[in-house]
Amino acid sequence: MTESSFYPISLDEIETKVARKNGRRNGWSSNGGYQFSLPLGQCLDNVKEIVNEFGERITRVDGDIPADLSVNDGDRFLFISYDQSALTHGLHRYPAKFFPELPRWLVKRYSNENDLVLDPFSGSGTTNIEALLLRRHSVGIDVDPFSRFLSKVKATPLDESELKSTQERLLRFMVNYQPSKVFESDIPCFPYRDNWFNREIILEVAYLKKTIEALDASNDVKDFFKICLSSIIRAVSNADDNCTRTVIRKKLNKRVYPSDALKRFAEVVLFNVPKMIEFSQRCLRNVAAIFPEDMDARSIRYEEENFDLAVTSPPYANAVDYPRTHQLESYWSGLANGSLTPLKKKHVGTESVSSNEYKQLHKIGIDDADIVISEIFEKDPRRAYIAFKYLDDMRKNLTEAYRVLKTGARYIIVVGNNRIRGELFENWKYIMELAKGVGFELETYFASEIIKYFIKVPREERINTDWILVLRK
Repeated sequence: MTESSFYPISLDEIETKVARKNGRRNGWSSNGGYQFSLPLGQCLDNVKEIVNEFGERITRVDGDIPADLSVNDGDRFLFISYDQSALTHGLHRYPAKFFPELPRWLVKRYSNENDLVLDPFSGSGTTNIEALLLRRHSVGIDVDPFSRFLSKVKATPLDESELKSTQERLLRFMVNYQPSKVFESDIPCFPYRDNWFNREIILEVAYLKKTIEALDASNDVKDFFKICLSSIIRAVSNADDNCTRTVIRKKLNKRVYPSDALKRFAEVVLFNVPKMIEFSQRCLRNVAAIFPEDMDARSIRYEEENFDLAVTSPPYANAVDYPRTHQLESYWSGLANGSLTPLKKKHVGTESVSSNEYKQLHKIGIDDADIVISEIFEKDPRRAYIAFKYLDDMRKNLTEAYRVLKTGARYIIVVGNNRIRGELFENWKYIMELAKGVGFELETYFASEIIKYFIKVPREERINTDWILVLRK
């Protein structure tokens, strides 16, 4: 630390703190959690049968899921994940994301090396990362620019020497922070900025952003550090850290202090660079994951019979408002600068609908779904239309997936249920019927119990079970 430093920031102390954190978290697996093959006949001692609180028999699987795990229609599984923050999976928080073991298993089970895998709702890129590590090419589609940016960073291997040298320079600049080095032109302008952030934090984040952009490094390396910076934005804001909506809750009495952004950024960099290095070492350079812009799950601009497998976890109707969840990160990343409504309207499951759209009852043509939509309409016409539009959008996605998949290929959808105005909306059953109408054959279906919640939602609205539909063209 130099005498000119504005804050008394000690990199030695931060490095010690990160080392302790790494020590606590490094026990997750003897081989990094990535066991790509299981010899036939080996005892599956991580698989056992249990009985849940409702007396149902469930197969519990701890960690990596054996590729040849027996699956029958309606089976229920409890998958215990250890890899949610492994390698690049944990670079940035993202609500309701896949746990890596599930897409890893599905990709291994239903595809071969060098196949092309599609995720039409790629979210934070979990499927694409796992496909990459399993030596499958992949395409991730998402209408949200922040999602595409995050996924690209997480799935892009980097040169170790460039990453380390850039880290060293960046942390040196950080320690020598001075508010006078930040100009108003360096600070992005976005709605309610000065309510979301204290002035000291605005200057610190702007300085870090400016420093990253000025680095003599490749764009991929700079993008990695931009995501590191993005990952601390919620924590150093005045918003509730654990709510999917970006809101300030005064009763939480959240405290953010000067230097918090600088220190948290240094911690994140020191924690994530080794993970990116390990990820990069595991990737073959001739296998790639791409995230095309201006593409949509309802309009997949690829030729027919193009993909060998599709695996996805689509959003739920009336569930997570992703643009609002990541609005502060999007503003600071330069991916948004004003109203989020136009982007919200593009999302499947969006709540942003016009009043003239829900004046009358809309039906999807599936009896069970239409009964529930009608019951919701009696209570809330707007929510009823949101439910209908979700299913209508999912039918468009199923139609597109059917077109771009090769004959005999599978589309695997992981989706749960939710409640809309107190009515149980069984997404998986309705999607299953929609898929049959498009031409898919239901090969099998089974359940994955959910035991961890990373987002705060009312207890009665929590989704306790995901259903996995294996559809075959």
